[in-house]
Amino acid sequence: MMKDEAPYLIEWFAHHLAVGFTDILVYTNDCTDGTDDMLIRLEELGLGHHRRNVIPKGIKPQPSAIKHAQVEPLVQESDWVLLFDADEFLCINYGDGKLDSLLSAAGKANGIVITWRIFGSGGVTDWSSAPVTEQYQYAAPPLWNKGWGVKTLFKHDADYWKLGIHRPKIKAKHLNTGFPDTVQWLNGSGLPMEDYFKFRGWRSIRRTLGYDWAQMNHYAVKSIDSYAIRKFRGNVNLKKDKYNGEYWALQDRNEVRDTSILRYAEDRARIVSELLKDPVLRRLHNEALDRVDALLAEFKQTDAYAALKAELLEASKTPLSKVNAKPPKARDPAKIAALMSEVEKKSAARPKSERRNTPTPGAILTAHAADPYLSGSIDRSSDITFESVANHGVQLPADPRVFKPEALAEISAGKFDRRHARHLPFLLDGHRRILMLGAGVSFLPILACLTRPDSVLLAHEERKGLSAIGREIAASHDIASNRLKIVDGPLFFASDEAGRTSGGLKAMVSDFAPTALFVDDPHLTPGIFATSITPAVRRIVVSARLDTDGFPGALGPLGFATPAEPHKSGAIVLDRAMR
Repeated sequence: MMKDEAPYLIEWFAHHLAVGFTDILVYTNDCTDGTDDMLIRLEELGLGHHRRNVIPKGIKPQPSAIKHAQVEPLVQESDWVLLFDADEFLCINYGDGKLDSLLSAAGKANGIVITWRIFGSGGVTDWSSAPVTEQYQYAAPPLWNKGWGVKTLFKHDADYWKLGIHRPKIKAKHLNTGFPDTVQWLNGSGLPMEDYFKFRGWRSIRRTLGYDWAQMNHYAVKSIDSYAIRKFRGNVNLKKDKYNGEYWALQDRNEVRDTSILRYAEDRARIVSELLKDPVLRRLHNEALDRVDALLAEFKQTDAYAALKAELLEASKTPLSKVNAKPPKARDPAKIAALMSEVEKKSAARPKSERRNTPTPGAILTAHAADPYLSGSIDRSSDITFESVANHGVQLPADPRVFKPEALAEISAGKFDRRHARHLPFLLDGHRRILMLGAGVSFLPILACLTRPDSVLLAHEERKGLSAIGREIAASHDIASNRLKIVDGPLFFASDEAGRTSGGLKAMVSDFAPTALFVDDPHLTPGIFATSITPAVRRIVVSARLDTDGFPGALGPLGFATPAEPHKSGAIVLDRAMR
């Protein structure tokens, strides 16, 4: 469904030809910028299909177009169908990125539920005719649940299915037959969807989310100039409040860089070039671009444009956790039950263990999970908005340039590394000089300083970007450098002629003379670690994030013993017997 999408049409069309669609059908309504003329020309060239969605005033264009499509022969004769909009670009992450590969991987499944990735402006203000998929490369974190709307690619049979914006619905006459049992839908990672989604719902939930196979890139805002043009022209759903600052704050998410769709750039550019060889299509395309330039020149002279730009720039400062989305309608179990078919009631009555999937990996970060930080070097050169959140009294930056999405969710909830944080006083009980290895942004060392005023800590983190952030956090809490020193760089290890291991760790332990060590560095194997321990060390705590199996055996000969069970924090605590 399209209205006044002429500046973007060629890219959108070429992209989805590159993805592998064989037929593209577009309904237009009330176009003033030549979108319909371009689609007519594409149809004349045998490359697409166009229908005019002529509707009475006040009727919503999108549902109207879907109603027409329900009886459209082209749709009825299609094998697989996907309904989506001009600001949505399908990105297949599976295999070669082609639709045929995705459908082959789906096997006997007859539907794939594809979740949005919300892409923001990336700080772009001005209009540009450059490809949308190349201009806007920053998106919301994948685990941000306000961005989990879906579109459904499904095997179509017009007798059984009623088309819908986000997913089709089984026609009522087939609900209480055996047909629902034949519906086998997968999520965007190729895993089975839960049964309830056969009947209702339009969003992914934590248990059904997935992007490994496919995602729907949703470019709802683009640049401020593009947004202004859309606001002043209206939209396919006649939503009066759609293009205000609140909607911008919701959709202008730029926390994570995602360039996966660039896999299509070469094919898409080649197809665009071929399309524009047609003189009529090229003329219509250029006229559309000229029209944008003229409209913007006019808009920018108005107070309305200046006010909108100021509103949007302010809205861009809204951190992720402060975004307001319209609350969902309150669930009415009685009303839902009344609408359920007998087969749906039977499905819903099964035990939860039978009808629910395991939550998406990474949706909840635990103390046993992997490194919470993004891999590679930390790049904070891009200017983005984020907030600082108190986690056990330590203000942590909810910065997507530093933390993985699942860790961001925990920071925003004030629960970062909470299993270690909760038990830190016990883990370090009786020890004043403490060395922490693999400190990350020094959350635990800083927490130890705040909760143990008598402690002196040395924190080491190999990655300089993380240690620099740790120093910033420590300074913001007025922790003196004589109480906490944060160092970085690799812990070099080398073997001398006698075969003994020596290096940075051994020197650090010897110089600082800690009585307790907290180990959270995966590079420190038990054997290497054991060669660096001095007699002053009385307690060693091995993080729940590490493979702890080898530490008791390696440290046993040095007099360290461990309880039969790990501590309830998940860490292994080894104490040395006093001699």
